[in-house]
Amino acid sequence: MSRGFESHALRMATVILVRHGRTSANASGVLAGRTAGVRLDDTGRRQAARTAERLAAVPLVATVSSPLERCRQTTKFLRDAQEGSPPALIERAITECDYGDWQGRTLAELAKEDLWKVVQSQPSAAVFPGGESLPTMQARAVAAIRKHDAAFEAEFGPGAAWAAISHGDIIKSILADALGMHLDLFQRINVGPASVSIIRYGANRPDVIATNTDSGDLSWLAKTAAPAADAAVGGGA
Repeated sequence: MSRGFESHALRMATVILVRHGRTSANASGVLAGRTAGVRLDDTGRRQAARTAERLAAVPLVATVSSPLERCRQTTKFLRDAQEGSPPALIERAITECDYGDWQGRTLAELAKEDLWKVVQSQPSAAVFPGGESLPTMQARAVAAIRKHDAAFEAEFGPGAAWAAISHGDIIKSILADALGMHLDLFQRINVGPASVSIIRYGANRPDVIATNTDSGDLSWLAKTAAPAADAAVGGGA
């Protein structure tokens, strides 16, 4: 059972998806991709600190981060705000999409490419030149999140809450899968810098608790019972 949780407080593990804070590349409209040395800017550090403060009331059993520096920086803010030091894991499968030849170019320039329209309207057909396809990105990321979620629940009990720190398109694709959305619809989802989205994977279906939140109290995550396996007709209480 995870630290600080009451017995039977939750009936399934909770994954908290955190996007890294803003970087200078984000601010200047450059597609950083997997470029080394891209760090949080001043705004990004403030965003990460705010998110860490929100999550301080939720005892995390672990953090799982993309290996890229901006995610590791964001993770440090989260861990420093926790009581104790939850294990910190690095997971390459939730690293940024391999944008290939698009990496390092400005979004304004990329918007003139024919592939841009495909990425916007039919992501399932998008393959970045010299990189990977969006379906490949989604498959690896979803598999990794579900694997870690099952492992943490098995190790710490069904009350386990853990944080996965990753990138915008990665988190959008994970949310799309949990929502049962075709990948071609994932551009309808927004995931801002240092935002928090929450999923519980149940026996019957994933339960998407929140998406793209950047403010508000999260202490209820350590207290509130998870919903029943069957969805409440009419929305419940």
